[in-house]
Amino acid sequence: MFKVRVQEISLPTSDRDLDSLVTWFIDTLCLVRKRGDDMADHGVAGPVHRLLRDYLFAQPEIGWDAQMLADELALTPASLNHHLTRLVQSGIIGYTNEGKGWRRYYLRGGSLSKAIELFTTQSSTIVGQRLELIANYWGRENPRLILELPEKDSPSLTVGIVDHRPLQAETEESQLSQWMGDFGLLGERPGKEAKADSKSVQLFQLLLTRDSPLSLDEATELLGGPKARIGRIMERFRSSGMVERVPRTDRLGVSLWTAMTTQHQRRGEDWMLKKGGFQRILSAKQQSNLLMKLKKGKLNVDEVVEEMKSVDPQQQMLLLNLLGGRLPLGHRMNGEDAAQVMRNVQDSLDRVLRRMRRVAEMLESELS
Repeated sequence: MFKVRVQEISLPTSDRDLDSLVTWFIDTLCLVRKRGDDMADHGVAGPVHRLLRDYLFAQPEIGWDAQMLADELALTPASLNHHLTRLVQSGIIGYTNEGKGWRRYYLRGGSLSKAIELFTTQSSTIVGQRLELIANYWGRENPRLILELPEKDSPSLTVGIVDHRPLQAETEESQLSQWMGDFGLLGERPGKEAKADSKSVQLFQLLLTRDSPLSLDEATELLGGPKARIGRIMERFRSSGMVERVPRTDRLGVSLWTAMTTQHQRRGEDWMLKKGGFQRILSAKQQSNLLMKLKKGKLNVDEVVEEMKSVDPQQQMLLLNLLGGRLPLGHRMNGEDAAQVMRNVQDSLDRVLRRMRRVAEMLESELS
């Protein structure tokens, strides 16, 4: 079964360091679980690193006997089998049972570039097919916000790619929770999160049907549980490329009202006119109406929204900034429809695959 976890990592800074190139592949395919601080050797003495660098990558035309590899790497057969199984599942390594004795393992395609070409085709096809499930659960009408501002700090892609398989009998998983687990939306070791009614599944279903962005406070109120836990789940969703975090411009009126009332109490009318941006952005009539109601303590959110109707949203954002206010962030699906979410995830994956092809060429050049 094809099963791999792909992580987006920047290209190596040096194309002459063989160990750096091999490490880049290991990290990109998440072949070694990182635990604690980095080791002094940066992992180059690890069995997976040596297995790839000294055998499979170095001599791709050879089929390596598992017993011989265990002796050379000083590993027990069980430990070697664990590493080889992960490499086979990732689609980079193949094996044959021809003849008698131990399995013989080899680099697919006879070269690293060809192995990556096979990996690219297989992973792109699986991701494209399995992402189609999103359309079955999609319930958003996707109303556009008053001002659409793109996400500024999107995280690097981390996504699981696993072949489709039927649900097991008498399982606590659902089709959606199994799908989420395969894509890495439930974490590396899902445990109870793999259940059909887990917090992660409920939150993803909410995002698939909710029109406006969802803040962490709202999610916590709707689903319960610690806010920090909801935040960690959201970060996993964002890392997959399926969910984005955007400024909630639909809450612009509320944010302006909060900033106006706070600054009027703290700094007064004169500051708001000069440094708070009232004279710069608002008309004389708007200034008068807002300040009069602020002075009486009767300004409400609806009145702020009404006064701001004639002000361009970009100017409203500038006014909020001058008043020292902050616009809350919210999470939503990364696309106006299911098809766009699929395209966005595929585009992010394609970026990683292009880097893999480039590093494969660099590594082959260095080995030759």
